[in-house]
Amino acid sequence: MALIAIAIYDTPENGRGQVTEKCLASISWTVDPARHRVCLVVNAQTEETAASIAFFCKYFKNCEVIYLPENVGTAKAINKAIALRQPGEYVVKMDNDVTVETLCWADEMEEAMRRDSNIGILGLKRSDLIQHPNHPDPRYKSVLRFVPETPVPGQPWVVVEETEDVMGTCTMFSPDMLDKIGFMYQPGLYGFDDVLMCVRSHCAGFVNAFLPHIQIHHHDPAGVDGKYDEWKRRAAMEASREYQRYKNGYESGQIPIYSPETW
Repeated sequence: MALIAIAIYDTPENGRGQVTEKCLASISWTVDPARHRVCLVVNAQTEETAASIAFFCKYFKNCEVIYLPENVGTAKAINKAIALRQPGEYVVKMDNDVTVETLCWADEMEEAMRRDSNIGILGLKRSDLIQHPNHPDPRYKSVLRFVPETPVPGQPWVVVEETEDVMGTCTMFSPDMLDKIGFMYQPGLYGFDDVLMCVRSHCAGFVNAFLPHIQIHHHDPAGVDGKYDEWKRRAAMEASREYQRYKNGYESGQIPIYSPETW
């Protein structure tokens, strides 16, 4: 069983209400509510978003919605959902601007992680990502391998793409890794939460990988006059120095990799 956590920040200016509707619709027909549950954490919403959430909860019964009084950013919002996880439960951190069209994708992710307990973070791969098995730069060169390394007779083959960083568009966290590193950390309202999660996963002794055969679609509206994209770039630039400090601190051991729910 997995807890699918989605942070929502929809405003009239950023135009994300429409992509939230697409995201929830894709979950409603690809995820089994008898096996998995959803937690929506709302930083901000429009009337369109509220209608989409109400419609989704009507048909996807295993859903909880948390409304926050202000925008606390992605990581702190997702942490509200992670705090609800049950012992041994996997957690999926999913952005509200992605759709997955493969039936039972959450089951496939969970099965791959069960087969290899060394995987701390397993992501679904966007087509625009730079990682590739033949990439000339070692930082972006990924490795395809079976899980387990020797396929079990009678079971379908599962291939993962091991890599250093997994973009957090749709990622599953193993319960063993979360027990060791705790909650997400983000040096601001936007950016670097997924990269720092991967750094801490490595420091805790896990590997990170994609499940590359499942296709996902990323829908990212620029908002009114491109101002939302401009805000994201500015927020990431402002957080970049703090990100580097934490990355270096995790890797050197000067900053503990375990992060509490509140930071």
